[in-house]
Amino acid sequence: MSDFGSLLEGYDRLQQEMEILQKYGRDYRMERNRTRAIVERLHPKRLQLKVAELIEETYSTRTFRLVARNGYLPPFQAGQYINLFVNVDGLHTSRPYTISSSPRQVGYYDITVKRMPGGLVSNYLMDRIKVGDELESSGPTGNFYYNPLFHGKKLCFIAGGAGVTPFVSMVRETLQSGLDRQIHLIYGCQTLEDVLFYDRIKDLSVRHDGFSYDLILSEPHKGYGGPTGFIDAQFIKESLHGEKMDMFYICGPPAMKEFCAAELKKLGVPRRKIRQEVSPIYGDITQQPGWPEGLSADQTFTVRAGGREIEAQAGRPILEALERERIKIPVSCRCGECSYCRVKLLKGEVFQPEGVLLRESDRRFGYIHACKAYPISDIELLL
Repeated sequence: MSDFGSLLEGYDRLQQEMEILQKYGRDYRMERNRTRAIVERLHPKRLQLKVAELIEETYSTRTFRLVARNGYLPPFQAGQYINLFVNVDGLHTSRPYTISSSPRQVGYYDITVKRMPGGLVSNYLMDRIKVGDELESSGPTGNFYYNPLFHGKKLCFIAGGAGVTPFVSMVRETLQSGLDRQIHLIYGCQTLEDVLFYDRIKDLSVRHDGFSYDLILSEPHKGYGGPTGFIDAQFIKESLHGEKMDMFYICGPPAMKEFCAAELKKLGVPRRKIRQEVSPIYGDITQQPGWPEGLSADQTFTVRAGGREIEAQAGRPILEALERERIKIPVSCRCGECSYCRVKLLKGEVFQPEGVLLRESDRRFGYIHACKAYPISDIELLL
């Protein structure tokens, strides 16, 4: 080899430089995998958490204050969520919960959980999880957050029910850090007892000029003197006092988001100035536009996946059938947005409601999001 090298022009000079670098240069072998360690610290696949405190918010809602078992929590953007993994009587499943604490507070994550009638995970968390229990979650993720390059400084947040949680995080970050933004929150609930963070939000609006707040109730108790009804175009217009906003954010139940988006359109707000948080579908899927006529929610079909055959109800997402039979696939948002639960449909038909954010290439080659795909025939999947 040395004989061959001597035939190359400049070989001796290069060899001398290599010897100098080996003696005085930096040995990067000592930092092998350092980049990977940094990335995994900032974007871990799983977090090991412990419940440090339980905070009662309303009769049906509780905040879980979660700390890291290893003493470190990765940063997040206000409006993002973590996907909480649980084992409910042998059923391994998960649910995404928005972080309601400020990203400037690095010691814990707050997630605020509302008990859902018949809700598997919400009832499990509310009834069986106590201080000191350990939980596992994904790292923070999601796309419903403020972007300073495109969203401007005048922001209107429109929330319904538990949909106020991402806005609480955004408001806390803005006010605690003195950020140059003007925020108006319009919050709709059924009753005063359903309102989350009532005193805290009201106090912030009193103490900070850059934050204002309007509450409206659709089913108020007798004698309530505040605004009543729905968050319609007229109420939005009155709340903003003619102020032109740079961006509108909407978060809440699906029906509420659709209604408010239509009301903003009446006010002449262009679609590009409206951001909506994607959420799971609650209620009867058969009432969604496009559902096959005559197909009942409890009709069952065969799903072939992972070398097995399982039964799945038409009215439940395929993801739930897979989880019930302990067939694991990656999952995060459970809302049809993140594409983690993407699988290929080899045979059969599924119903996918509006709002599923499939890439065009996935649609062309037969991929579906298992969390928002419902079997309407016998199907075969490639996991």
